[in-house]
Amino acid sequence: MTIQKCLIICCAALAFACTRADAQQNRRGRAVLSIPEVENKDIICFALYTVHDKTLKLTAQLYPIAEADTKTVRLEIEEDGKWVEVARTAAVEQGWTAPFRVDNWDDSRTCRYRVAHGREATYEGIIRRNPVDQDEIVVASFTGNSIHPAHGGDISRQDIIDNVKKVDADVLFFSGDQVYDHNRHYAAWLKFGRDFGEIIRERPTLCLPDDHDAGQPNLWGESGKISTLGGASDGGYSRPGVYVQEVERAQTSHFPDPADPHKVGQGIGVWFTNLNWGNVDFAILEDRKFKTGPAGRVPKQGPRPDHIRNPDYDPASVDVKGAVLLGERQLRFLDDWAQDWRHADMKVALSQTIFCGGAHIHGSANGRLHADMDSNGWPQSGRNRALEALRKGFAFHCAGDQHLATIFQHGIDEHRDAIWSFCVPSIANLYLRWWEPLEPGQNRETGAPEYTGDHLDGFHNKVTNHAAANPEKKPAGNILNTRAAGFGIVRLNTANRQITMECWPRNVDITSSAAEQYPGWPRTISQFDNYNPPSWGKLGKLTFDVEDPVVQLVHADTNKILYTVRANGQAFTPAAPKNKTFIVKAGRDAPDTIISTGMKAGSAPMTVTFN
Repeated sequence: MTIQKCLIICCAALAFACTRADAQQNRRGRAVLSIPEVENKDIICFALYTVHDKTLKLTAQLYPIAEADTKTVRLEIEEDGKWVEVARTAAVEQGWTAPFRVDNWDDSRTCRYRVAHGREATYEGIIRRNPVDQDEIVVASFTGNSIHPAHGGDISRQDIIDNVKKVDADVLFFSGDQVYDHNRHYAAWLKFGRDFGEIIRERPTLCLPDDHDAGQPNLWGESGKISTLGGASDGGYSRPGVYVQEVERAQTSHFPDPADPHKVGQGIGVWFTNLNWGNVDFAILEDRKFKTGPAGRVPKQGPRPDHIRNPDYDPASVDVKGAVLLGERQLRFLDDWAQDWRHADMKVALSQTIFCGGAHIHGSANGRLHADMDSNGWPQSGRNRALEALRKGFAFHCAGDQHLATIFQHGIDEHRDAIWSFCVPSIANLYLRWWEPLEPGQNRETGAPEYTGDHLDGFHNKVTNHAAANPEKKPAGNILNTRAAGFGIVRLNTANRQITMECWPRNVDITSSAAEQYPGWPRTISQFDNYNPPSWGKLGKLTFDVEDPVVQLVHADTNKILYTVRANGQAFTPAAPKNKTFIVKAGRDAPDTIISTGMKAGSAPMTVTFN
């Protein structure tokens, strides 16, 4: 027997054995991870796709293929009632994926597709047309897809499937921890596909691998370094590079091409990029791939190098020189992305987690933690650089990972001078967190809870909380809803440039008038709230002879770009710092025309003619 055949048989046996073994575990109240027996006609488990810039990328996830069977997999679309092959590929045996690419894709029409293997095995879905004529793009957002028995076990995801169908989401966003099996990503990934394949097969889907996907409890990637502490806070990966590559191939090979494709250590690729869909430009970020591990670099302030238990510590002491968050490559990408408004009315950043310490209590009701370096609140300098880059494009931010749903408006130099973020709740929630500051927030809205308002997080980052779906202190009854599990919906209105955040519990019909969201939701903001500091003034009103031009403000003294944004309509009144002078540029799709070299707050209105 060949080594290859042994590997295939072992892989298949592992997957198939899960059915019987996990059924037994379920009777004892343990986790469930069942994978059905597979015949040749069922070789394709599910498929994920995106369409960007007239390029279709689709990855089919396969069950193990027998050694004697062909490894060739075909992609076909339906034309005039017949199936026409548009691409074929060879299955990648490590992880059993079949990645397809079709250039010059016609994204103006919806079509049926099917993935085919051999004579019998097929899997069908729908490639949607680009919804550029829709006023609203709906993003369904998820995180933390655990099947641990303490947060519900292998409960049905059907309530999520039904609700996504009812709102007819345009994009699915899984922010991380799609699987929690640290040793068998392949088997757990097949289960993820069986749970969510019904909605994934019909709409663009983004899955951002996070720490548990990569096989470790926390991830500080440090550009592919090998962790010497088993994935702890020294930085790097605890699983071998080939394992990480398999994970990322399964979850991200259908993404648009990476913005900077150079690999990091151990041959691990990168996948940060952007997806333009429905005239919304989504930046897809890798929070953890370049991030520095704190162990040995920062003063230890508790039993763990990444947990600060001492409330009297000096936050500046941990913002050490050389500590990285997004890294230079991603920051350069964001700088270019924020200026590029071709085919874009709004910009949204998607990443694993939010840019602050978004919880005070971890694990249990008495588990107060002053600061958690696994959040994007650390390192503070890297956090501020990321926010500076994102606010230049008025980007709204959606993420997960924290287990706790929150809405924050971030601040750098002053409260509320940067972007808004929505952290969605976990699909299922074992490790609980609470946003519960010791002091009431400042500048709260009338009637708002004391935990809202202006605060400093544990790293002394400026944050303004607008909502937090804190779980019950002693969860009981419905194990999901008392643990604040659920999912998020983000409605992006490209006509009026409003963004509505919805936060839904599990097991409700979100189209029912009786269904209630978590307290603090829904919340609607303007796109322009993502960079509108309280201390700013207004420049003179600009009136254009074209609809929705792109406007850019440049500091006259430093020649640095303050921001670039697409106006809404034929008039735009730029907000800007007081007592500063700006060069103002504008154009139909790019800021290619200088319309003023000396505008200040309070300047006279201007009429701009391009025709």
